[in-house]
This record gives sequence, structure tokens and C-alpha cells, in this order.
Amino acid sequence: MTRQIRNIAIIAHVDHGKTTLVDQLLRQSGTFRDNEKIAERVMDSNDIERERGITILAKNCAVTWQGTHINIVDTPGHADFGGEVERALSMVDGVVLLIDAQEGPMPQTRFVTKKALALGLKPIVVVNKVDKPGSRPDYVINAAFDLFDKLGATEDQLDFPVVYASGLNGWAALEEGAPGEAWGTNMAPLFETVLKHVPPHEGDPAAPLQLQISSLDYSTFVGRIGVGRVNSGTLKPAMDVLVMEGPDGRAYKGRINQVLTFEGLNRVMADEAGPGDIVLVNGIEDLGIGVTITDQANPQPLPMLRVDEPTLTMNFCVNTSPLAGREGKYVTSRQIWDRLQKELQSNVALRVRESGEDGIFEVSGRGELHLTILLENMRREGYELAVSKPRVVFHDDGGERQEPIELVTVDVEDQHQGGVMQALGERKGELANMEVDGRGRVRLEYRIPARGLIGFSNEFMNLTRGTGLISNIFDGYEAYKGEIAGRKNGVLISMDDGEIITYALGKLDDRGRMFVKPGDPTYEGMIVGIHSRDNDLVVNATRTKQLTNFRVSGKEDAIKITPPIDLTLEYAVEFIEDDELVEITPKSIRIRKRHLKEHDRKRASREGA
Repeated sequence: MTRQIRNIAIIAHVDHGKTTLVDQLLRQSGTFRDNEKIAERVMDSNDIERERGITILAKNCAVTWQGTHINIVDTPGHADFGGEVERALSMVDGVVLLIDAQEGPMPQTRFVTKKALALGLKPIVVVNKVDKPGSRPDYVINAAFDLFDKLGATEDQLDFPVVYASGLNGWAALEEGAPGEAWGTNMAPLFETVLKHVPPHEGDPAAPLQLQISSLDYSTFVGRIGVGRVNSGTLKPAMDVLVMEGPDGRAYKGRINQVLTFEGLNRVMADEAGPGDIVLVNGIEDLGIGVTITDQANPQPLPMLRVDEPTLTMNFCVNTSPLAGREGKYVTSRQIWDRLQKELQSNVALRVRESGEDGIFEVSGRGELHLTILLENMRREGYELAVSKPRVVFHDDGGERQEPIELVTVDVEDQHQGGVMQALGERKGELANMEVDGRGRVRLEYRIPARGLIGFSNEFMNLTRGTGLISNIFDGYEAYKGEIAGRKNGVLISMDDGEIITYALGKLDDRGRMFVKPGDPTYEGMIVGIHSRDNDLVVNATRTKQLTNFRVSGKEDAIKITPPIDLTLEYAVEFIEDDELVEITPKSIRIRKRHLKEHDRKRASREGA
């Protein structure tokens, strides 16, 4: 095997332009034909990724530059998908760290960089979006150096190369240019920096085979497909191998069916693959993430991939509301359990266990986004279920209760600073750092219990009139910080089954904001709105106007209704309290009380007191 190979991962905070940059690398390396129609953000292949403009799954592609085969892994920017990042980094020999020229390093930048530095990978820093008004490349490079230093980088890692780029306009440069002008003509400087600073993989093609599976795919034709990098040895189709779950785990024999490699976005059949090649293999049915495919005669297993523990847990349960089964295709506990088991095969940061109660499963993940993306995928596939409020995972350390702490960075306008600081203070947040940029915005860094962030993002958007930016990252476990106040408002609860009536909503308009509109179905115990006060109120949302033959002179007032709050999955999960559930179906999202009957709720509150 004589071909030159480089394996790189592109890592960055969410929205700093990773996927757009990969687009340009694919275009300028001649991967696409001149007449080929190319979608924007071609690597975001998942529907939810396209809708939200974020990367959720780590994906592979490959380009060829001056005879060198460069495998590129596009990784997610959200810390909630850290499991994806950790797996991706196990396949590469270098990382391209992308930083926004205006925002600088953000919490998720810190998270992925810490993982890369710990693996001994040398980063190439790309200052992206340098053509944006307000870009400050010098500040970004200094901030990146300080960040690496704090994370314990070696002397070699601190001596990082810098490339300036505009991913949107498709150029890169090694030197700063004049503001408002293009500093380069194409992406060649970035390609050359990768070839110069990312080492080729060291491995002996004649040594025993060693290939660790980092991610899984599935095909209806060939079954389960494993993706990983060949560490040493040579891999060929129809080869007999040993599959090992770490040095001390289970081992079983298997036979490789096909070996494929990446060319651009496509997968092509290969006669053999050597050290450094990122390959796809099929033919072994119960392949799992982290297993090593190795030589039968001389096995060389690698340790299983270690992923950080989950910090948040939710109950997934069967939907028991009066409207259950009308919209969903899969509604039973067995179907929900089977789907969760399938998710575990590829989602390494997820944990699922059965609770003591029938039809209720405890699902633990990295954060709210991690769990709500799973729920969104399930509802699109036709599943119907109910979920509880997220709870943090506590640890017990020598009798002391410990809880997860998050490092939060907020960027707000000066005028909103006071309100945001007060809200974070009420949630037991401690101010760690504060920077004023001199342009009317301020950046605040807080350390806050993970419990304090549940339900905060909507309040934050209201406090900053939608102009604030917030991001958070898990920072470790600390002693329990005490009680945190929950939701300030009560809810409006429907007292009857039926259909929402315009007349009834008109009478309830001054009681609070509604979640429902006329014509929506409702049932006893369903939450139809937010009460303007702090107590729960049972209301009649199906009340109709009495029609009599009695007439009054004068025109009757037209019924004016405030538009309802748009109930999204994230909003609903953040909004609910411990005695409430979110009912999720392929077509609807509703909020309900855990106990639908009022006398059951009163009894439960007496028992809980």
C-alpha cells in the first residue's frame, strides 16, 4: 500500500461553520463533476440537521489533494453529542479547530479541544469568517492559545499553525490581509497546512490486523456496517477475523464480506485496506461500537471506547391519555423498548434501563438536546409516548450528595445584563468571568448546577428579547447546592373531554396564555395554558354559548383571542413540573397532569406533603 493518507477531524463550537467549510473542501478538491448539482451543507444529511442547521451525527467523507487521500470527519458542535465527537477523534491523526473570528473560543470549543489534546492530537487553528464585520483574528488566536494552555497542552501542541479562512466564500490564507478584501483565492493554503502538519498514520501492513469500530451504519442489503480506522495489518474481503470486546471481554469469530472506503461522499469497494485507511466493513451481524476486529492467530485487541457518563435522565412511558393511539403507529411498551435498544447500538452516550413500574423506562443522556433529538426522531418514525421532566443524575461520594455543574457562557447586550445576572443568581449560578467587548455587548461566564438550567433557555430568550446567545458544557460534579425554585406560574387545566371552543377561549383570555386553539381536542387533566398567577386553575375550555330566543339591543362584542403559544418539543420538556407529562405523537405535542382526575391530584399532593 503506497498511497499517502491523512485522517483529520473538523471540530468547532456549534454554528462556527464546520459543515460549510467541508462543502468547500469537497468542491475545490474536484470531488464533484462540473455539472453536478450540489446541495448546500451537503454533509448535513439528516432531516433534523437540515431544519436546525446543526450537525448531530459525525460523518465521514474523503478528498484527494495532490495525490494524498485525506479522510475528513465532520463532528457535531453541541456538547450533548459528545459521544459522537469522542468516537470520531479515535479515528484521526490530527484536528482542524475552527473558531469564529468574531466570537472566539466558546464552551463547546473547549469541550472538543480538551478531548483532542488529551489524545495527543496536534490542532490546526482555522480562524473562520474573517470577512465578517467585527472580526478580530488577533484576539481569537490569543484566546485559543490561552485556552490550550489552560487545558494542559504540550509545547508542541501550543506551537499550532494558523490559517485564516472564509468558508462561505471558499478561500483561505496564511497571512492577514486588509479588512473587507479577500485574503486568498482558494482553499489550497488549508490543504497544504494539513499535509504539512498532520502526520501520516504509523502502522505496519504486515503486522496482525487491528481495526476498531467507531460508528455503525445499516443497510437492508448487507445488514450492519461497521466504520473504523485500520491501525495495523491489511484488511481484505472474505477474510476470517476475530471480533473482541476489549482485552477482557467476549470474543467471537466472523468473516468480512465487503471492504469499502470513502471517495468524496461515496463509498467504493476496495480489494484491500492498510494502516490509516478509514473503512466500512459488513458481514458480521452483531458488530458493536468499540469492538476490535483482529487477527485470529495473533489477536491484538484495543481497549473499548470510553465515553463520559450521562448527566440527565427522563422517564419514557406508554401514552395513557384518552387520545392515545389515534395518531401513532407504535404505541406499546414493547415497541418503545425495542426502539430504545436499537438506539443504544449506535448512540454510545445513551443509557436505558427498566424502572420498577410497568411500561416506564429510564433513559439517560448528555443533556436536553441529546434526549429531545431522540424523541423527535421517534415521533417522526411513528412512535407515540409520554415523557417526564428531565432530572439530573446525582452521585454519592462517601455519603455526600454531588450534582453535575455546568459552565455557562452568555453573550448579551449591556441593557439586558442585570436581568440575566439576577435570573442566573436565583438558579444558584456563580459568576466566574465577565468580559465587555466595547461594542455594547458583554460576555458572562457562570458555573451553575445543571438543575438550574432546566427550563432556563425560554426565560433567557424573553429576558434578552431574542438577542442573547447561551451555551453550556458539563464541568464536573460538586456538592449539592440546595433547593432551586421551579416554575413561577401555575397552569390552566381542562375539566372536561371534548373540543376547544372559541367562546370558551374568549372567556379565559384574561386568565393567561393558551397552548391550544379552537377545534383542538382536549380531555380532563390536559394542560391548556399558563395561568397568570402562581396556582393551578381548573377551567372549562369546552364551554359553549347558550342559545336562547332572548335578544338585546346593541351589537355583541366580537370575541378576541390572543394567539396561542407554539408548543415545541423542547419548550414542553423544559416547561413541565414533576407532576406533569409531555404527550408526544407524530402529529401533536400536548402537556398533561400525571393524574388526570382532580381528586387524584389532591390525594397525591396530600401524600407528597
